[in-house]
Amino acid sequence: MKVIPKNGIDKLVFGMKQNDVLSIFGNPDKQFKDEDQNVIFIYNDLMLQMSFYEEEDFRLGYLISSNPELTIFDHNVIGKTIENLKSELLTFKTWEKENFDLAENYFNEENWLILVSEFNKIVKVELGCIINDDEFDWKYGE
Repeated sequence: MKVIPKNGIDKLVFGMKQNDVLSIFGNPDKQFKDEDQNVIFIYNDLMLQMSFYEEEDFRLGYLISSNPELTIFDHNVIGKTIENLKSELLTFKTWEKENFDLAENYFNEENWLILVSEFNKIVKVELGCIINDDEFDWKYGE
């Protein structure tokens, strides 16, 4: 599964509606609304969670995945140390580190990308739609 910074993951493009995703992947294994009334889809086999923002007409705005086949610029992600992946992703200049008990998050704001590390291995990737001048930069339909 190819992470495409600022755009999405594989066929998933920021700005898609729920029906667009359903036509590609079928019904999710789990669907619910979070505390902000955003719709969340979870696909177990893909190890993928999608958030459709209520305040943005339920457009796809956030992705979380632990899929072992995730790649960024053809580099595998899951299971690597953060140091190894950062040395392969030289175009990503700055990383902010946040510690949470067991987890460490490495955030690249320019691409709205979070690498979650536990036990010194990347276990999860979070990718959000870019916001420019207080507006989401929807890529779907361009």
